[in-house]
Amino acid sequence: MKPPLREAIALEYGHKKTPVISAKGEDELAQRIIEEAQRHGVYVAEDPQLLALLSRVDLDQEIPPELYTAVAVILSWVYWLKGMRPGDEKRPS
Repeated sequence: MKPPLREAIALEYGHKKTPVISAKGEDELAQRIIEEAQRHGVYVAEDPQLLALLSRVDLDQEIPPELYTAVAVILSWVYWLKGMRPGDEKRPS
């Protein structure tokens, strides 16, 4: 029996108006995406339902409006974990 497929999708947001799918992959590529995110201190959320919805969006495309709320929940969690407030990502470092 083959082990379950591992998938990963990366979103880019901060300097863009709407989150964009910046990377997506399965199996080994998914693992590399996750490892690279962790190496850069990017938080990784595990949400199979959101993954299934985001996997329908093409690479380099903005997320559709029907996914705004689901992605906003993840982003608010990330802001909270990093001690940030919305808009902080747009400020020069």
